[in-house]
Amino acid sequence: QVQLVESGGGLVQPGGSLRLSCAASGSIFSINAMGWYRQAPGKERELVAAITSGGSTNYADSVKGRFTISRDNAKNTVYLQMNSLKPEDTAVYYCNSGVVAGPLTPGMDYWGKGTLVTVSS
Repeated sequence: QVQLVESGGGLVQPGGSLRLSCAASGSIFSINAMGWYRQAPGKERELVAAITSGGSTNYADSVKGRFTISRDNAKNTVYLQMNSLKPEDTAVYYCNSGVVAGPLTPGMDYWGKGTLVTVSS
């Protein structure tokens, strides 16, 4: 079994910064893409940013230039540095990871339980 645990959410003023972390643990042989999604009240979950095992990144247009995704493969951890935060960034942020448990095992998708980010003055 694999667990993803997010941390780093909280309340921040507009223009402020937060750094989210998500650590994967359990039966891990390798990790493919890792990403962050968010879901605001009354809205569907959306992709914020993703990063491949090789370091290629992809961002939602709404966060380009403000958010940076990175990963530490040795720690099975993905980060999301969020700068110049806006009230519309308020949401529950979820970590997602494609994990391979063994050399002959197909990859499976795992989700964290989410961490709340609130941007408000």
